[in-house]
Formats: sequence, structure tokens, C-alpha cells
Amino acid sequence: MKAELIAVGTEILTGQIINTNAQFLSEKLAELGIDVFFHTAVGDNEKRLLSVLDSARKRSDLVVLCGGLGPTEDDLTKQTLALFLGKELVFDPIAVDKLDRFFASRKNRIRTPNNERQAQLVEGSTALYNPAGLAVGGMIEQDGVTYVVLPGPPSELKAMFTESLQPLLLQSTEKLYSRILRFFGIGESQLVTILADVIASQTDPTLAPYAKTGEVTLRLSTKAESEDRANQKLDHLEKLILAREPLATCFYGYGEENSLFKIVARTLEAQGYPFALVENVTAGMLQADLTLALQNRQLFEGGRVVKEEVTTAERAEELVRVICEDLGVGLGLALLGKIKPESQVDNIKANYFIALYVKGEVSVTEVDLGGYTEEHMRRIACLHALNTMRNILLNHKILL
Repeated sequence: MKAELIAVGTEILTGQIINTNAQFLSEKLAELGIDVFFHTAVGDNEKRLLSVLDSARKRSDLVVLCGGLGPTEDDLTKQTLALFLGKELVFDPIAVDKLDRFFASRKNRIRTPNNERQAQLVEGSTALYNPAGLAVGGMIEQDGVTYVVLPGPPSELKAMFTESLQPLLLQSTEKLYSRILRFFGIGESQLVTILADVIASQTDPTLAPYAKTGEVTLRLSTKAESEDRANQKLDHLEKLILAREPLATCFYGYGEENSLFKIVARTLEAQGYPFALVENVTAGMLQADLTLALQNRQLFEGGRVVKEEVTTAERAEELVRVICEDLGVGLGLALLGKIKPESQVDNIKANYFIALYVKGEVSVTEVDLGGYTEEHMRRIACLHALNTMRNILLNHKILL
């Protein structure tokens, strides 16, 4: 099913309010397996709204109008849709009763004739009742196109969608299922190049790359009648993706809210191994974010932020060995380095040493980074350090 959203309200076009309804509806419709292809915003103007509706019916199966259901003269969505469909406006008895009860319970509120507009809907519509307000919405099908009218206030729109509209749309036999794959150590352009043939020939399931700070995610999506069937299709595509070198090596986890910090924290907790950290030019970010990701913070025996610039692997090895021996732990991670003098405010360049101490043995990796702001530089350096620890903990399992 192809859908589009029409936001009605001059205040959206003038920038007085942000159209958060479009984000909410797009997400919810996608979960139901309904593809949203167009977003349109139009002012409170009958002629322009009629023009938008005429375009919408030629290209979409589901047209959702948001806003313009209030009592004032510029609330003209239902009136314009009725004109467009050649229908009359009629009163919904349940909505009228709600209006009656509302004003009867509020002695200081005067009921005016224009309040009645909130209880009207397009003739032949299925009423969509409003748990959070007075205006009734509606759904009507004509000439193969389904039109839905929802209120503009987000609290009312969300309540009406969840309680009234969604149960009707759930009658669709297929839903959208998604899976997020997370990668570190590969750029978006390289990943897209490796998967160019898969992306070019995709139908169902589909995949879409997204670049984030220091990493890339792939969203795999499919429509299916059940979760089991969806997982079969997503498993097949995931296996195809991870068979491409070096994607299996760069893949580290699943999920929209996941991160390398969380992956390393969960692994440390699963092994129950105490550890220590030492860093310099990251200003304590590694310690702060990793300990925040821990559920069992007793595993973090201690950390240090040193002031000195570290320019050799030998010095990085020495500093991680000292903290581990001082604290009596068998696992330690050091992220130490030097900001290069040619750095600019928005183009920080640095040389880092990542030293991993495991039961008296130290391995050191050198990483050269550049072209970032200072905040991004710190974040990406931390991710490199965590990925080094992850590879040891997950791939070699030397602590088990």
C-alpha cells in the first residue's frame, strides 16, 4: 500500500510549529507494512488543499490528512475533503454526545455554534474517536483510495491513531520487520561499494546504509505475514552480507540503540573480569562512557587520566602495566597519544597508542586519526580502543 501524509495548517508553513506528526505517522505506518512515499504541507486554504488532494489520489492508495478539525473558520479539512469527494458533512451522534457532556460539565465554558463542527464527519466515513480531545476523525474509501482525517495536536493525533485507526489498518496481512546491523572499522562508501550489486538488485528484503559517528549501520527490512517468515528472509540477507570481506570482521552487533560501549560492557560482565583504564587526550571520555554502560560497575577497579603526551608504544605499554599492577587486575586498556601541532579547530589530527594488558602481557596498536572536530576525535579514538578490546574478548576469548 502506497501512502502519503498531508499536514494542513498555515502555522507549519510559517515555521511556528514543527511537523512532528509526520515523523510519528511515518514510523507507525512503516511498522504496519505501509510505505509512505510523500509528505506535503499545505496552508489553511480550500483551493490549495483541493489541488493537493487531486495530486494525492492519482499516486497513493492511502491519504492521511492531519490538522484542521477544530471549531474555527480556518479549520477546513473535513469541509474541503467532503467537497472533493462530492459528499455532505453529517453529525456523528457519539461525538455530539461527547460535546454535550463536555460543556455540561464546565459551567464557565460557553458553547458556540462553531463548536458543532468538531462533531462532524464526511458522509459515509467510519468515525475515528478522539480519546484526548473533542474533534472526531474519519476514514472513507472512494475510487480505490482511502482517506483518513486526523486532528493536528500531537497528543490527540497519537491517541486517535493508536486507539482508533491502528486497529483498522492492522487488518493488512503483512507487516514490516527490520533488523539493524552495526559495523566499525569501515566507512559508508566502502561498505556500499562492497554491497553494490546487492543494493542494486534489492527488492524484498531491502537494505539501507546509515553513517554514524565512527561507524556504519545497515537496516534490513522486509514485509511478511509473520515474524518467523520475516526472520527467515532477514537471516538469508544477513548471511549474504557477512560473507563479503571484510564485513564479518567489522560487524559487531545488532540494534538501533546498541553501541561498542554497550557490547564491551556486556562482555566484561559476562566474563566477570575486573579491569582498569588509562587515557590522556580523550579527557576521560573512555572511562566515563564505558562505566555508564556497565550494569555492574564494581568490575571497574579504577582509571587514570594522565597529562603527559605519549609518543611511543613503549611508554603506552609502561603506563597500562603500572595501573594494572598497582590495582592488582589482570585486564587493562590504555588510550594514549598526542595531538599533532598542525591541527586546526575543525581538523584535529592525532596519533594514538592502544595498549591492552592481559595477565601480564601487553599488545600495542598504533592509530593515526585526522580530519575531525575535537569532540569527534575523542569519540572515534574511544571506539578504536573499545574495538581492540572487543576483538580480544569476543574473538580470542583469552580470559575465559
